[in-house]
Amino acid sequence: MMRSPVEAQRRTIQIFDTTLRDGEQAPGASLTPEQKIVLAGNLADLGVDVLEPGFPVSSPGDFAAVQAISRQIRNAEICGFARAVRGDIDAAVKATMDAERRRIHLFISSSDIHLRHQLRKSRAEVVATAREMTAYARKFCDTVEFTAMDAARTGIDDLIEMIEAVIEEGATIINLPDTVGYALPHEYGEMFRRVRQGARGGDKVIYSAHCHNDLGLAVANSLAAIEGGASQIEVTVNGVGERTGNCAMEELAMALETRGEALGAKTNLVLGKLYETSRLVSEMMHFPIPYNKPVVGRNAFQHESGIHQDGLLKDRSTYEIMDPEKLGIPRSMIILGKHSGRHALKDRTAKYGISLDAGELETLYEAFKETADRQKTVSDEQLLQMISQSTGRVTGRYELGDVQVLAGSAPRRVAAVTVRNLATGAESSHTSTGEGPLEAVIAAISQAIDEQVTFAGLELHSLGKGEDAYGEAVVDVEWNGVRHRGTAIHQDIVMAAGIAFIAACNAALLTPVQ
Repeated sequence: MMRSPVEAQRRTIQIFDTTLRDGEQAPGASLTPEQKIVLAGNLADLGVDVLEPGFPVSSPGDFAAVQAISRQIRNAEICGFARAVRGDIDAAVKATMDAERRRIHLFISSSDIHLRHQLRKSRAEVVATAREMTAYARKFCDTVEFTAMDAARTGIDDLIEMIEAVIEEGATIINLPDTVGYALPHEYGEMFRRVRQGARGGDKVIYSAHCHNDLGLAVANSLAAIEGGASQIEVTVNGVGERTGNCAMEELAMALETRGEALGAKTNLVLGKLYETSRLVSEMMHFPIPYNKPVVGRNAFQHESGIHQDGLLKDRSTYEIMDPEKLGIPRSMIILGKHSGRHALKDRTAKYGISLDAGELETLYEAFKETADRQKTVSDEQLLQMISQSTGRVTGRYELGDVQVLAGSAPRRVAAVTVRNLATGAESSHTSTGEGPLEAVIAAISQAIDEQVTFAGLELHSLGKGEDAYGEAVVDVEWNGVRHRGTAIHQDIVMAAGIAFIAACNAALLTPVQ
């Protein structure tokens, strides 16, 4: 396929992923070496240009992970991270020795604040160290990235002095980070312009941006850096990282995809893998994705307002600037709630192959509004039950009956369930075990489902406070290569999960094959 003239003129921005290094520095986000290897493969398939898998000198586990990833990953450059210390550089060199393509990435502070209070050294001493360690790293690797830590709070003349020194010693990539998320976009972009123009040799190296999100400006500052001449952006999946995190890969990627013509830039990322990678990182780090997280959050492509829903059903571009399906996100843009209208109800029932006449739709709408006023949103399972009650039609394949779970201190939990097949009226009983009660219940229900529907994910959310709070379960399943979602609300979270799983199975089996 031929590219348009505008597309051909876009610069390709290199994506440097530090999810496995800076991202793992987020409190509570520890990854095992085995998990790092799995994520590294996923990130490489996603199309990142550079992988920073860890800090080799920091622990034997990190060294082993960086070494294993260097040996296994062949479709991304591997970066060894180091302080401007000889021992750190030696560890980074050794850990990345077997990489097909590699770089050494060393850093030292550049701001007066850091020199005075952290390093307690003079500027002359720090510049001399930066020069010496850059030259040392260059002996082992042709590609050396140098980071002037806290560059955004460094006086421009002092910053240029340090950058000139490391360029003279062979640094090929210069990273000017906003280490504490302090800069404003116009300030950050201007810093890149001034260093590029003011440093001797500054027009012959690659520039990189590494932004933190303390003021919520990490993505905006990264875009400003691109406008200022940066051709590499350092990111993490879901924006994980120190304090409030780093520039979020998925947000930057979609900003460049959506507004690439205005920015004159693009990436090599495979956008259809963004959502899958986001979920994997969230699960492995045990970091939930906020509902309102741009691009990958639960609410990013969901709409409850009747006005919005009506517009979306007529033309998606009325209220969406991105296509979630191109990102690998299941299509679930319409949330049925107290603000939803008849158009949304009609569209949702049609999804399940159910056609309602005007009178049936009106009866359903009244029952729906009554329920939505009480609990804010209405699950698909509840909607199908309303249709069944108001029309007498069978609107599902399966229905969950009794659930019994035996919990305790034993390593395995036992669950017994009854499931009713609505097509035949037959009821069956099933028993299974799991490491937790939810796993045991899902495994027991799965025995009753005739088709090969695969359990693909579970989210649990509290809908209140106190002992009488309700829990919401959101379950994803896969069937025939398509992902389907079911939701349920119950005071017992185990019941909520079981009902949501049944709802997801019904959604899969009732949805007409396209």
